[in-house]
Amino acid sequence: MYLTKFSFPDADREFDFFLSVKRTCYESYYPFQVLSKAGLRRIDPAPVTILYGGNGCGKTTVLNVIAQKLELKRDASFNQSSFFADYVRLCDYEGEKRMPKESRIITSDDVFDFMLDLRAVNEGVDRRREELFDEYLNAKYGEFKYRTMDDLERLRQVNLARSKTQSKFVKSSLIGNVREHSNGESAFTYFTEKIGENALYLLDEPENSLSAQRQQELVTFLEDSARFFGCQFIISTHSPFLLAIKGAKIYDMDERPVDVKRWTQLESVRVYYDFFKKHEREFER
Repeated sequence: MYLTKFSFPDADREFDFFLSVKRTCYESYYPFQVLSKAGLRRIDPAPVTILYGGNGCGKTTVLNVIAQKLELKRDASFNQSSFFADYVRLCDYEGEKRMPKESRIITSDDVFDFMLDLRAVNEGVDRRREELFDEYLNAKYGEFKYRTMDDLERLRQVNLARSKTQSKFVKSSLIGNVREHSNGESAFTYFTEKIGENALYLLDEPENSLSAQRQQELVTFLEDSARFFGCQFIISTHSPFLLAIKGAKIYDMDERPVDVKRWTQLESVRVYYDFFKKHEREFER
C-alpha cells in the first residue's frame, strides 16, 4: 500500500481559491468544480481501486491529478488547463512520501502511441524486405567480377545469395518483424512490460484495444501483480471484466455523491446481466 488516502478540495476551498484569483479572462477553471460537483472529497485506496463511470464523470481527471501530485512517470503528455497546477497544490495525500521509482500512470494514449511506433518500425522493415528481394536477385543472377578490395562487401553478398534460398537470404539480412501480433496482443504486451513489481500504477481504461479474452488475461495479470508482486492499482474502467477483479474497491463516479459499491450493483453491469438473462435460453440450444 503506497497510497492510503488522497484528498481533493471541496466546494468551500475551491471558492476561497476563486476569491484569490486576479485573472478573469478564462472560460474554464478545470479541474476545479469537476470532482466537487460529484461530491468526491477523498478516496481511500485499497490494493486494487476502481473508478467506474461514463464519459465525463471525472475518473480520468482523478488519475491525472493523482499522477501529478505524486510525480509519477508517464509516457504520453496530457492536456493541462491554466489552473491544473493550482488544483493539484490544494490536494493532499497519505502514504509513501516518495513513491517507488517504477510507479507510473498508463493511459490509452500511451498504448496507442506504442502501437503506432510498432507500425512505423514495421513499415520500415517491410520496405527493407522488398529492397532485399531485389538485392538477392541482382546478386545471384547479375554479372559480377571481383577486382579490388572495394568489391569485398559485394563479393560477400553474392556468395551469400548463391548459397541460400531467397527467403533465407532475406531472413539473414533483416531484423525480425516486431509486428507478429495483433493490436490487442501488442496492447497487452505493453501492460506486461510496463508493470513491474513493488510500485503504484494508475491505469486509465486499460480495456481499450483489448478483446474480451485479453481483458480476462489482463485481470489475471493484475490480480497476481497485486497479490504476489507488491503492486497497488488505481484503475478507471467500465469493463465488466475489470470491475470483477477480486477484492477491488469500486467508486461509482456516476452516483451523486460518489459512493463505494459492489461490481454487481453497477448500472452497466446490471444492463449486461439483464440482457444475457433475457437471452439465456438461446445459449442452451
